[in-house]
Amino acid sequence: MTFPTAIEMQRAYLRKDSSYDGIFYLAVRTTGIFCRPSCTARKPLPKNVEFFPSTKQAIFAGYRPCKVCKPMEAIGTPPEWVGRLLSTIEKDPTTRYSDSYLRKMGIEPSRARRFFQKSYGMTFQAYCRGRRLGTSFEQIRSGVDLDDVALGYGYNSHSGFRDAFKKTFGKAPGQSRNGESIVTSWIESPFGPLIAAATSEGICLLEFTDRRMLDNQFNRLRRYFKCAIVPGENRHIVQLKKELKEYFEGTRKTFSVNVVFPGSPFEQKVWNALLKIPVGQTASYEDVAKMIDAPKSSRAVGRANGMNRIAIVIPCHRVINKDGELGGYGGGVWRKKMLLELEKSK
Repeated sequence: MTFPTAIEMQRAYLRKDSSYDGIFYLAVRTTGIFCRPSCTARKPLPKNVEFFPSTKQAIFAGYRPCKVCKPMEAIGTPPEWVGRLLSTIEKDPTTRYSDSYLRKMGIEPSRARRFFQKSYGMTFQAYCRGRRLGTSFEQIRSGVDLDDVALGYGYNSHSGFRDAFKKTFGKAPGQSRNGESIVTSWIESPFGPLIAAATSEGICLLEFTDRRMLDNQFNRLRRYFKCAIVPGENRHIVQLKKELKEYFEGTRKTFSVNVVFPGSPFEQKVWNALLKIPVGQTASYEDVAKMIDAPKSSRAVGRANGMNRIAIVIPCHRVINKDGELGGYGGGVWRKKMLLELEKSK
């Protein structure tokens, strides 16, 4: 990802520009803290500031989170221009959104490119291409004529559509009537943004977007399902969003959305055991090992627990150390603590 220039970042934090939140963080050498660009605290002198692309790098450099803007917590809703842009795309995913189009909307193309790269793991144009192809794929599966799909989803020729489709899905359009794809969607939460993925059978991934293993988890999904991953939404993601909202509001204790979690036989035993840990309770790795009739496999249980791809719904956060300490968590121990506190209050 292209990091903003020092001048651009300096202007952003001096203006307290929230649209840069999540794009970079500023750290203050004289105080030892790091902040969001929009932090309302008194702005430091430029000579005392250095910039980081992630909270992880700021922490590893020895800085601590600001208590005013709380950069380790959820950003909240996306910047206004992002929500406006996503809404525009969803209303008409067939349009090609050029740089000139973005400028007419008052959006700088380089900013859109950086935000989408950081938040979705792809450039804005790649997101649009994936959205077009994902929509066309669903149309093909539902029986729409190939000519209508090719010319109705932003492609000027059949050959251009066919080449783009095959590159993404691995099959020509005519061979995809019964095909499958994994659709992904961004979900805001009080504890930070999440990315969800689902097949036609159910949710196959739910992770906090700053998890280090996220790329690896997506690679595993590609191997297991042997299909493309594209931005979009289906009925399972719609249901998940609703249930997560209720969960964070404290009105839901269990999830009913379908989940699919292929893995090794041992991993699946562990993940099924996690689903049996009641809300508001915890279990040790040793407890889980006993639950699956493998009492000497606590270390292997820990590894399988860490490989869980469906956070919160498959509650790996409810597994703690035998001595009562929280232990590790892919989404960060601070999130594990907050999830457990949320569940105990229900």
